[in-house]
Amino acid sequence: MEWYCVLVQSVMVLHEYAAADETTSGYSTASNNTDGTPPQGSHVLAPVLVMLVLVIVSIFLAIYFFRFRNQGKVVVNSSDKKVPNGILEEQEQTVMLLNRSPTVPMKYLSIPVEHLEEEIRTRSADDGKLFRDEFNALPSGFLQGTFEAANQEENKEKNRYPNILPYDQTRVVLTPVDGVPGSDYINASYIDGYKEKNKFIAAQGPKPETANDFWKMIWEQKSATIVMLTNLKERNEEKCFQYWPDQGCWTYGNIRVSVDDVTVLVDYTVRKFCIQSVADSCKAPRLVTQFHFTSWPDFGVPFTPIGMLKFLKKVRTMNPSFVGPIVVHCSAGVGRTGTFIVIDAMIDMMDAERRVDTFGFVSRIRNQRSQMVQTDMQYSFIYQALLEHYLYGDTELDVCSLEKHLQKLHCSTSYMDRIGLEEEFRKLTNVRIMKENMRSGNLPANMKKARVIQIIPYDFNRVILPMKRGQEHTDYVNASFIDGYRQKDYFIATQGPLPHTLEDFWRMIWEWKSHTVVMLTELLEREQEKCCQYWSTGGSVTYGDVTIEIKNESTCDAISIRDFALVHSLEKQTRLIRQFHFHGWPEIGIPAEGKGMIDLIAAVQKQQQQSGNHPIVVHCSAGAGRTGTFIALSNILERVKAEGLLDVFQTVKSLRMQRPHMVQTLEQYEFCYRVVQDFVDTYSDYANFK
Repeated sequence: MEWYCVLVQSVMVLHEYAAADETTSGYSTASNNTDGTPPQGSHVLAPVLVMLVLVIVSIFLAIYFFRFRNQGKVVVNSSDKKVPNGILEEQEQTVMLLNRSPTVPMKYLSIPVEHLEEEIRTRSADDGKLFRDEFNALPSGFLQGTFEAANQEENKEKNRYPNILPYDQTRVVLTPVDGVPGSDYINASYIDGYKEKNKFIAAQGPKPETANDFWKMIWEQKSATIVMLTNLKERNEEKCFQYWPDQGCWTYGNIRVSVDDVTVLVDYTVRKFCIQSVADSCKAPRLVTQFHFTSWPDFGVPFTPIGMLKFLKKVRTMNPSFVGPIVVHCSAGVGRTGTFIVIDAMIDMMDAERRVDTFGFVSRIRNQRSQMVQTDMQYSFIYQALLEHYLYGDTELDVCSLEKHLQKLHCSTSYMDRIGLEEEFRKLTNVRIMKENMRSGNLPANMKKARVIQIIPYDFNRVILPMKRGQEHTDYVNASFIDGYRQKDYFIATQGPLPHTLEDFWRMIWEWKSHTVVMLTELLEREQEKCCQYWSTGGSVTYGDVTIEIKNESTCDAISIRDFALVHSLEKQTRLIRQFHFHGWPEIGIPAEGKGMIDLIAAVQKQQQQSGNHPIVVHCSAGAGRTGTFIALSNILERVKAEGLLDVFQTVKSLRMQRPHMVQTLEQYEFCYRVVQDFVDTYSDYANFK
């Protein structure tokens, strides 16, 4: 602060000089001036003094800012580095940040759950500015934390990213091997849960040279659950080494790992391993379950938190009691890993205290591993997941409890249960239709292709056709990719073709290699055209480059089955297509009983097994109500078969996030419950789905 002292002294000297001059001028004025005008000396001297003061102040301010800027260029250690907003985690680069403002850091208080929706709406305004401000106010890490073990020469190559290292104070320490320097090191840190100390281990994705250490950690820490939040490759870059065998067994150091079971679902894969110590064969083998979340996109965060919450619940349900920490890893072990851990902890806090403290908890775990939750997008995604959990809760049912639930629902005295079902469906109708994501469908040229103008595809999952040369908008068809239970984009939900979209309809089937079409409407209903007939009753018909010839037609109960041969004139190929035309569904209302729908779904599944799992084209008239109900039931029954669980609400909600108005009426929604009960009653062994 010596510059400040010099400045004050200079100003005082000038002040004294000015005072002395004023005394002299005052004497002169008293003796010579009688008209009240200022003396000439005083008139000149005052501005000069002001100018001198300003010059001196400017000089010292310049010196101050120059020195402050140089002081800002300090060496940044690992705990100070943070990937800037908008850049995803696991970027293999060193990021230099400006020093934080010297002002007192902002304090963000916990939020009562009843205010959560309003707080998120406020923070999301102005393109999420307040979310960014809150995220940027987080402390970067533990100021007293050290990285001596991570920076030892023999350990540097074990780190996937040079700026993401475990603190010495919280790192997982392996049993050292005599004579092998650094053999106790792995890039992994203990992380607390909401109340449980060291509930998690946050680790980087193993490298080829650290896979043995990873399994050694699993064995020594007695962990029974691994949560993997990255794919092996993303954007053609390796994010994690495959540290498990595809089949059979493999030995990693002193740990033998064998694959017991693999279950692939739409958002995640579950792998069960049996692990055993080769060095100590007397110890019993252990079961370790890996939950691999595969739906985190290459950029950003998942579009909706529904899949992540379902995944988290599965992890929490299947993690045994009285075992070691849950091992969580992505690529770097901080961004997605931190996001998962924070959601888990805040759900526990929400249930226990009816409030959430995301800012406080992220600050806390950053003292255990720096940079946990790495981007403002991940930070705001945490809030979205918590709001989803608060608003809709757990709507999952065990199959065994379904009958009792429906008995209450249909009992004459269960008016309140009926109201409950209506309230559940009302929440579905509140799912916002994202009109800003319908730009393609709202183009004038494409609006003419819509049977119902309110039901058009979202841009992010619309079916895209090859553009015809020189013809604009020929890449568009009113159709949406919809996820199945086990496979993404398993269905194509579309409208019944219009006369001028017949060629697009068959082009879509050909280009996306579909072998199965499900038709849930009649051509005419109540004397109105609901679907243009897109096949010939005899012989063949040609639309563009595709010729369709009917080969066979049969009817069984309420289902007509038609087999078509498709011939592409340019590609010189022939493909067989089977159409399932369900006649038991009126335009208004629902089928009289559920068995016909169960039989239809079973027949479609059998066709898929024989023809390969290419997208199933499903349509009614507008491609929403009956189409959505069929797809919802297909997914629900598949889950019932695989897990003995169902969640009608979240299944339908997920569909509505992918295409507007899927499952259009309360009657259709209730029908989903009824069909599941009919399925359980009739096919208790699920034989028709095997």
